[in-house]
Amino acid sequence: MSKLPNGMLFVATNVAEQDEADFNKWYDREHVEERVRIDGFLSGTRYQLISPAVQGRKYLGLYQTESLNSFSTDAYRAAFTCQSPWSVASLDKMVNPMRRVCAVEAVVGFGSGCHLAIIPLSTFVAGGALTVRIAQLGETLFSEPGFVRSRMLTPDVQLSSPLPKESTVNRPMIPMMVIDTSSTESCQKLTELACLALHIPNTEALLYGLSWHLTAQELK
Repeated sequence: MSKLPNGMLFVATNVAEQDEADFNKWYDREHVEERVRIDGFLSGTRYQLISPAVQGRKYLGLYQTESLNSFSTDAYRAAFTCQSPWSVASLDKMVNPMRRVCAVEAVVGFGSGCHLAIIPLSTFVAGGALTVRIAQLGETLFSEPGFVRSRMLTPDVQLSSPLPKESTVNRPMIPMMVIDTSSTESCQKLTELACLALHIPNTEALLYGLSWHLTAQELK
């Protein structure tokens, strides 16, 4: 088993209202399964934004992998460069998309919650000290009702190539704290506690609700 940290593909985007039905059908009937079938991919999960946020993207996809090495294999490269016609059309429908390939660090707890908080750590410098701080914060939050798991996602600059419709200008590689929770109320409460501890305004956090989840084990 790899001693490297798990990898995470983080893709968030908006979609024009008239394109949402076909975009979601593509994601649900082709794209998630296609990605999770790639060697080294462990799961794919879709979320929708539930918090009012000016800059929040409505749709979020998280794909966990065995390690960052999973994004450098021939299998992944082929999937990323040889898109189906439906994929090409759907990627073109993305509005203000964001793609980051991240190392998963400072993991506390286990499992997947029905609600997810994303807290951008834009005022912090990625590194060992931040990893320790986020792990300690996760241990503190662990005792709170509704806590499922917390992690830190640290983007890899070389692997985080942009999506076709993603701007190549000003693409900050900001680490993020991700908190899984079991309810809307616990998600809001844990987000408040985490933001307070990190001296980050609550308005910078994004709250998402689970749409659906697929594991590689289910496809065997």
